[in-house]
Amino acid sequence: MLPSFLAAFFFALNATCASHSVRTIGTMRANLSRLVVAVVILALFAHSIGHGFASASVWWFMLSGVIGMGLGDLGVYAALPTLGSRLTVLMTQCLAAPIAALGELWWLGTRLTLTQVLWGLMILAGVAVAIMPSKAHPPRVHVRPIGFLFGLVAAAGQGFGALASRKGVMVAAAAGEVTHRATFGLNAAYHRILAGLVFTVAWFLVMRALRRLAVVHLPKTPAERRRSLWWILANGLAGPVIGVSCYQWALATTPSGIVLPIAATTPLLSIPIAYWLEGDRPSKRALGGAVLAVAGCIALTLAR
Repeated sequence: MLPSFLAAFFFALNATCASHSVRTIGTMRANLSRLVVAVVILALFAHSIGHGFASASVWWFMLSGVIGMGLGDLGVYAALPTLGSRLTVLMTQCLAAPIAALGELWWLGTRLTLTQVLWGLMILAGVAVAIMPSKAHPPRVHVRPIGFLFGLVAAAGQGFGALASRKGVMVAAAAGEVTHRATFGLNAAYHRILAGLVFTVAWFLVMRALRRLAVVHLPKTPAERRRSLWWILANGLAGPVIGVSCYQWALATTPSGIVLPIAATTPLLSIPIAYWLEGDRPSKRALGGAVLAVAGCIALTLAR
């Protein structure tokens, strides 16, 4: 359970880093640069201390990267302008967990106890309470029906990406590989992010050829360039390197139906981080939802 909480924390920290990076160099370039940073760092580890590509599960983790970090991220970016950030996060986080749990039950035969299911639902309910749009905090965009389809694609990408990772763990374990250590998670993250990078580069080139990329004025002064590079490095380290490695480590030891509800607390963990770094004061409803979700996490950790 520890790597699940670590993954949620570093994903939450990554949200602030990504926000600064996007404002500096644009959405597509920020996403591409964080993956490049992550692949370089993880490749150094994988091909020195780790096992590189010498694993029976390489293609499963690469498939997970294409589904989760490729198709899933495209769904997120398409949903954001049509649903707004709150509804997009709500759909992605709260639908991914049941999709993954049902998929793992049907495909891999992993069953959760009724107690685990109930506490997982409590976590998702807390997330929903905290980030659901309201009259006081309505969506900042005109909500369009097509956005819900994009949100479903985002949730399915995250859920099925986790499912492919779980299959990769089983294939590696059957081949006699040690899967419960953090080093396995780092190596799996390398395979996953490498595939995600290839997919993102291909999409970037297609969008550039179609001239669909927004014009972004890049930093001009040396101080601005240094600041943007620091945010790019932080964006790559917090999310793709540490966050994804902990996420893969969690999936190597715990069913996706338990890992994903805990990972869904990422937007709640972003609340104190945003307050600390940016002075963004949370609402009472957000705090109440956070308390409910944290209580569910504690109970899920103790449940059998």
